[in-house]
Amino acid sequence: MTVLTVRFDGRRVDGPNDVVVGRMGHIWFTDPGYGILSDYEGDRGTPELPACVYRLDADGGRAEAVADALKRPNGLCFFPDQTILYVVDTGCTDNPACHRNIMAFDVQASCSLGGLRAFCDLAPGRSDAIRCDVDGNLWSASGFGGPQTNGVRVFAPDGAPIGRIDLPEPASKLCFGGRVKNRVFIAAGPRSIHCLWKRGDADRHANLRLPENAYWYSHMILY
Repeated sequence: MTVLTVRFDGRRVDGPNDVVVGRMGHIWFTDPGYGILSDYEGDRGTPELPACVYRLDADGGRAEAVADALKRPNGLCFFPDQTILYVVDTGCTDNPACHRNIMAFDVQASCSLGGLRAFCDLAPGRSDAIRCDVDGNLWSASGFGGPQTNGVRVFAPDGAPIGRIDLPEPASKLCFGGRVKNRVFIAAGPRSIHCLWKRGDADRHANLRLPENAYWYSHMILY
């Protein structure tokens, strides 16, 4: 295992949470600070840095803070052409009155971020992990707002809700997988993994496409 970074600007990062790798090899990650708020995810400590989105350069791993406007930056993913970076803001875990949006940034040619805006709203639940499919639809883990919010919610590139997967418990993580990327794996609740798959042909080099009738109830795998 190689440690890529533990410090920024001479101070220790608080609790890196989610990570994606851009096509130029840069590593983008969020640090909402949850890891030091209690002994649940790590060791309780005093924050040394504000919650932030960071980019580690591919050449040498130099870290740069690229977004500090979000209360608790959490899950993140790119639009397929990587011109947009989506970031979940879970500031509502501190203050229930905060918004429950997934935010969007424009990715500049310099790999800096701009054009911050709200992309979609998960209220009364909230998001966690997010992923985009090959058509630019955003798939979001969902929950923590009552049983009706538990599962996965899918949004078109314009932010309109277009699909859902209902689960009996809140979802926290999801990813696409399988030999032809036509399966979605969802971590939910304290110890459940759900797996759904789409029949038919799929692009061997692409992620899951949303079917026309996108309302599923999942199959469950317990471990």
